[in-house]
Amino acid sequence: MAGHSLERALFPLLVLVAAGADRRGRGRVGRDYTTVSRQVARLEELGLVSRRPGAVDRRVREAIITVQGKTATDAVDAARERASLALFGDWERKDFDELVRLMRKLSDEMTAL
Repeated sequence: MAGHSLERALFPLLVLVAAGADRRGRGRVGRDYTTVSRQVARLEELGLVSRRPGAVDRRVREAIITVQGKTATDAVDAARERASLALFGDWERKDFDELVRLMRKLSDEMTAL
């Protein structure tokens, strides 16, 4: 729906980079360093991220979202919203917005565990 054929395993990492979380790509994706490093390299090959020396530790390379990467995540976000609105098409917008709010709350609380 978003017009992208990004490999499924790469998308969560791209989203984390877009959010500015853990610029080295480790931690919340639940993958080991070598896997993350390989996946970031693939995102870089695709032009979705670029890498630079770390701000704190110059030996570390941080991943930064590119304009093309931001366009990709925006397209997926828009496609998800369209699909959700179609799925919940007979709901009032305020009810849908409340569902989104509650899902965010659930997600935040699960992440905090």
